[in-house]
Amino acid sequence: MQIYLVGGAVRDKLLGLEPQDRDWVVVGATPEEMIARGFRPVGKDFPVFLHPETGEEYALARTERKTAPGYHGFEFHADPSVTLEEDLKRRDLTINAMAEMPDGTIVDPFNGRDDLAVGRLRHVSPAFAEDPVRILRLARYAARYGKWGFHVAHGTNKLMREMVASGEVDALVAERVWQELSRALGEETPQRFFEVLRGCGALARVFPELDALFGVPQPKHHHPEEDTGVHTLMVLEQAARLTPDPRVRFAALVHDLGKGITPQQEWPRHIAHEHRGVALVQQLCERLRVPHDFRDLALAVTRYHGVYHRAGELRPATMLETLEALDAFRRPERLEQFLLACEADSRGRSGFEEQAFAQPGIFRAAYHAATGIEPRQVIADGFSGAAIRDELHRRRVAAIAALRPSSPVKS
Repeated sequence: MQIYLVGGAVRDKLLGLEPQDRDWVVVGATPEEMIARGFRPVGKDFPVFLHPETGEEYALARTERKTAPGYHGFEFHADPSVTLEEDLKRRDLTINAMAEMPDGTIVDPFNGRDDLAVGRLRHVSPAFAEDPVRILRLARYAARYGKWGFHVAHGTNKLMREMVASGEVDALVAERVWQELSRALGEETPQRFFEVLRGCGALARVFPELDALFGVPQPKHHHPEEDTGVHTLMVLEQAARLTPDPRVRFAALVHDLGKGITPQQEWPRHIAHEHRGVALVQQLCERLRVPHDFRDLALAVTRYHGVYHRAGELRPATMLETLEALDAFRRPERLEQFLLACEADSRGRSGFEEQAFAQPGIFRAAYHAATGIEPRQVIADGFSGAAIRDELHRRRVAAIAALRPSSPVKS
């Protein structure tokens, strides 16, 4: 029996990062031998065991064979005769196909170390094309290591384009797409995830609402970058700079979907795109089974980001109605999430990345003025029933109106 550290742990150690998880492969052993040593079997499709003390995963070396479309269509073979190189060959990328021996020696049959050194994402073998999830995983690695300039090897991109053309990508199911998307949103450069998918044609198949934004023009005096798709990825980049919250990043990503269905005769203007975008965000969230907290924030940002940009021009009653629609008084954290996503929208334009904007301060000032008027004060003044709500609304509007006027800031 020989045991090797494999996959992401080896990759991250070579990058100087602390491995998040450690996976092991066992060569020359049977399930019975693993159980006799105290390992607990957990694998359904192939033999995987948990270490009795560390709880880390130990998998028997295996090979796999494609038997049906999609990522479920595989037949696995594991027995003591499977070699370490055979096991590594079934992995997706060369940077994930390395192993470390107990003495620290790196086993690297596919030159993953060289690819790691130059920031190249390259497939191990043509078997990469058998699993469409690997396209999403590769795009996620591009997002994780984007700050180092990792890029997709030409041959790998060509292979991914062939996978898209063959319809293999169409076999992806919602759960796996959302799993990879949500993880990509948590990476340092999440916009790279979508750049890679667009580069191989997969964006149009997996996220057609986003793909439709590219090539759609916007008014140049507001958007020097002009292209709506480019703007969207710039907004996501700024959201990643502002917060690690993946919900805010998702809302920033989808806030302008309505511009993708603006009639061409109206270009480059996009009147009422906020309203049109709501249905598209709902559609995307239903298709991918997006969690409700992600969906609800995304819908709020889509619907009200235009109102946010006009903060300095809003009537006090409109400001209060917007705060109420955002559920800010019961969930103040929702207001902050909304403001971060909208600030990313303001910053996600060529030349505006470092600019300060007045809108967040205007919204926060209005919120604090309104929360200074409490229902118990209204009740103490003798109001009851429905009159409490009406008087509370009237006083909060007055409190917002009493704020010192701020200069409108457009974006």
